[in-house]
Amino acid sequence: MACFMYEGVILFGVVMIAGYLYSTLTQQRHALQGQWGLRAFLFLILGIYFVWFWARGGQTVAMKAWHVRLVDAQGCAVTQWRALGRYLLSWLWFFPALATAWWAGLDSSAQIFGLMTVGVVAYAVLARLHPQRQFWHDAVCGTRLIDWRPALPPKRGKQAQPASADA
Repeated sequence: MACFMYEGVILFGVVMIAGYLYSTLTQQRHALQGQWGLRAFLFLILGIYFVWFWARGGQTVAMKAWHVRLVDAQGCAVTQWRALGRYLLSWLWFFPALATAWWAGLDSSAQIFGLMTVGVVAYAVLARLHPQRQFWHDAVCGTRLIDWRPALPPKRGKQAQPASADA
């Protein structure tokens, strides 16, 4: 969950830059003008971000910081198609809460945020029901998250000390 939160901080910057690019390219003058186009554009940009990082090394920036890596069920690198499927299915974190907010006609940002928080926590708790404690989108896609730490380089400048005869 810490990696999830850190990813949100990084994605804030990605979304801000993408939103600025969209509004510049479409010459959007009002925030409510063309909002469905902006949502589709951001969905595409986020997909490119995740699929590119997952297919090229298995780690986003946040995943590198938290030493988490995405691999397939055999422990190999993830293909672009598998990464795309995982991206699409990972919206299960948010879709039930968003659909409920739309169905209930919620307009308040606080209500929608609260519903999203409950949905994310519930989805995270559902991983406890899986035999390997995986998220359900990973189980369906045949992917898994592993702890991955790169090998430390040998230390320079320190030479092995000869054993002392006094000891």
